[in-house]
Amino acid sequence: MDSEPKLSVLFTRDEIAATVSRLAAEIRHDYLDKNPVLIAVLKGSFVFLADLVRQLDFPLEVEFVRLSSYGRGTESSGTVKMAPGALSQIKGRHILVVEDIIDTGLTSAFLLDYLRRRKPASLKFCTLTDKAARRRGPVNIDYRGLAVPDKFIVGYGLDCDERFRNLPDICVLEQ
Repeated sequence: MDSEPKLSVLFTRDEIAATVSRLAAEIRHDYLDKNPVLIAVLKGSFVFLADLVRQLDFPLEVEFVRLSSYGRGTESSGTVKMAPGALSQIKGRHILVVEDIIDTGLTSAFLLDYLRRRKPASLKFCTLTDKAARRRGPVNIDYRGLAVPDKFIVGYGLDCDERFRNLPDICVLEQ
C-alpha cells in the first residue's frame, strides 16, 4: 500500500489572503473603468479567481479556458493542450489572464500567444505563484503573487493527480 505523501506548509491561508488582497488592489487601480474580461486557466486557478473577483468592485466578465501540460504526475510534458470550447469575443477588449502558477512558462506563453492573435485592446497576466527557477522562456507577469521554490506545490486549487486542491494553505509535496 502506498504511503500518504508528506506535506509541509509553504504559505498559510492568511499569507495567501494578504497576497490576493494586494493583487486585487493593483488590478483595481489599473482596470477600474475598463470592464475587463478575466480569463482563468482551469482547473488550478478557480480558487484564486473566486477570491480575487470578490475583491474587484467594478464591472468585469469571467471566462475559463482549460489548458494542460502535465497530464498525470509532477513533471510537465512540454506539450500544451487546449480543451475545446470558445472564448467570448475578445477583440478590442481588455484581457487579464488569471493563473494559479507559472512554472516552465510553456502554458502561459501558449495562451498569451493565442490571445494576442485575437487582437485585444490590452493583455495582461496575473499569477498567484511564480516558480521562476523552472522557466523555459520569458513570460511577462504584470501581477505577481508569491515566489515559490523549485518544489511541487499543492493546495488552494493546485493539485497532484487531482488531489489536494481543497487544502486552504499552499504546501510543498514531498516526494
